[in-house]
Amino acid sequence: MLIAQLTDLHIRRPGQKAYRVVETDRYLPPAVATLNALAPRPDVVLITGDATDFGRPEEYATLTELLQPLEIPWYLIPGNHDDRQAMRDAFPDHDYLGDDPFIQYSIERFPLRLLALDTLVPGESRGELCAERLGWLAARLAEQPERPTLIFMHHPPFATGIAHMDAIGLAGAAEMAAIVADYPNVERIICGHVHRTIFQRFAGTLASCCPSTAHQVALDLREDGPSAFVMEPPGYQLHLWRTNELITHHGVIGDYAGPYPFHEEGGLIDE
Repeated sequence: MLIAQLTDLHIRRPGQKAYRVVETDRYLPPAVATLNALAPRPDVVLITGDATDFGRPEEYATLTELLQPLEIPWYLIPGNHDDRQAMRDAFPDHDYLGDDPFIQYSIERFPLRLLALDTLVPGESRGELCAERLGWLAARLAEQPERPTLIFMHHPPFATGIAHMDAIGLAGAAEMAAIVADYPNVERIICGHVHRTIFQRFAGTLASCCPSTAHQVALDLREDGPSAFVMEPPGYQLHLWRTNELITHHGVIGDYAGPYPFHEEGGLIDE
């Protein structure tokens, strides 16, 4: 099973720049083309939040159009820049979005079970896992305690060392850890929000962040580092599940020279 992860698309209206710099609608088509061209092709694409920049209906309309060419089944969850109802209205055929207070669901059709968590706090940049959301997670994990499971969510349940992002981190992470620690079948917790590739051990498993399809948060680990972004190459992640192990690869979106062979018929190329 191969899972592709996209995150933090931040789609605005066509040609409208985020932060006066980033035309996010220009970055998603190459990401879609990259995933469509992969061999082997992923079984599923998980979009881990901030699909739009302001959660406006017109932004979701643009997102709908840009995702139309994606030839792989895809699922999404809200991030702090999203709006739950606008997301539901934009994708009426995605019935897993439901009509509950939170957009949380399980995907049971693959060898690896997928659980979606909603960390959105309307009107705020921080995330939260309240008692109701945590109770849902505990109940779902208790249903199949032996089955390999991946949790996907927007805000990571750990501090990253990037101060301005940690300031808008996740409330309820400790309570989540207490739940997940009882389930060694949780293979991974994959997240977005921080616009970088980051990994940390968490509650006996591994939690990770994925880079954005557009702009990246500046890698600045100073305690007083400013809130800033950089136009480093956009990226995605591939999570390969095989023989009871999950392997993650970082992919870069764009056209680059190569691939070139390391060897020719006579052996290693030395000139």
